[in-house]
Amino acid sequence: MPIKEAEKFADSSVMEGMTSVRAVFAGNESGVNDRKIEKILFDEAKARKKAKELGFLRAKSYEQGFEIELASAEEIDALAIGASHGGVLAYTGDRTIKNIKEANIKENGFYVYLQGIEDPYNFGYALRSLYAAGVDGIVLEKRNWLSAAGVVCRASAGASEMLDLSWGEPEEIAEVFHAHGYTIVAADKTENAVSVYDTQVRFPVLLVIGGEKRGISAEFSALCDKTVMLDYGRDFRAALSAASASSIIAFEIFRQNRGKTE
Repeated sequence: MPIKEAEKFADSSVMEGMTSVRAVFAGNESGVNDRKIEKILFDEAKARKKAKELGFLRAKSYEQGFEIELASAEEIDALAIGASHGGVLAYTGDRTIKNIKEANIKENGFYVYLQGIEDPYNFGYALRSLYAAGVDGIVLEKRNWLSAAGVVCRASAGASEMLDLSWGEPEEIAEVFHAHGYTIVAADKTENAVSVYDTQVRFPVLLVIGGEKRGISAEFSALCDKTVMLDYGRDFRAALSAASASSIIAFEIFRQNRGKTE
């Protein structure tokens, strides 16, 4: 039977569905991702109906040296976490995530540092929005949800595999981005916070987003140059999810810088 929802936090490097598989190839081709596919399971009952997809995968297998195995729908369902795999599972290797001091920081870029996101789905949804908003790279904590890469990839519609990722400790993250001339902007509701709609946030910028439970650490807040917050349409004490907050703020920063990117 399929893997239970309760097991979603387990380590997973199995990519489910063609969207995830294509994202791994795209990440390889762009140079941001060195993850390799080791084997693909393809639903044998769909081999004729999806001959074009299978042909594409076979061409890639000759090019990259991985195996394609036809399997039953029952076997694939038993191995999959989700139900939207379309009869395709890819076993993959690990991905190298560089320390921020080794990363190539874009000169006039837009990066986001994600702190304290509580589950891989919310993390994946955040990455999906940030990728769509044109973010150049994501900075992570050393402990992050890339251990559940398959779940994150599916939740992010492949964005996690196509984004430039790095990790770092708070002080070294601030040091690196300040050295590159970046403004570090925290998204947090504090006394000195200004509405993101009432302040200029110009590239190059590192936006810091915290999880809805823990928020941004005091250690990193002290290293930020300015703090912005979201206005609500009514009195509401609850925090938005990290995915929602990151989406709204990232698209506002994109709007402010529209036409100013390369």
